[in-house]
Amino acid sequence: MALKNSFPVIINEEAEILILGSLPGDLSIAKQAYYAHPQNRFWKLMAKLFNRELSDSYSERVQLLQENRIALWDVCKTAYREGSMDTAIQDVEANAIHELLSSYPKLKKIVFNGQKAMKLYDKHLNRVDELSYYCMPSTSPANASYNLERLMEFWREVLTKD
Repeated sequence: MALKNSFPVIINEEAEILILGSLPGDLSIAKQAYYAHPQNRFWKLMAKLFNRELSDSYSERVQLLQENRIALWDVCKTAYREGSMDTAIQDVEANAIHELLSSYPKLKKIVFNGQKAMKLYDKHLNRVDELSYYCMPSTSPANASYNLERLMEFWREVLTKD
């Protein structure tokens, strides 16, 4: 079983929404980029939601989030996992999410990218009363029951409304 590490948070002072995944998959770790697996719909979804062309540039993808007041991180700072499946995550050390929340007071929504991220958060951290929490269908290719259009229905409501 391999020890896997998350990436630094993507955030700026204007961020109002924090999207939390569980832990980067092996391809994302290899590329040092969130949601790097070509079958993961995260970046396609963000581009469509904000009426932008999907850029091949990771820095432009990050900029799209920041322009729309979205921060991105993972619940797990470190965990043991063989392969990339969320179901294999063990021995979690959570990221310092509460410290992040106190450093960025404009954050008002936490959006979980899938059930596993929410379950890990609830197991290792306490919810903050002043924030709104939303669990979205995962953008992972393992979540085959949701196509991109169906994902958009759920995600649009939370990311584009106040």
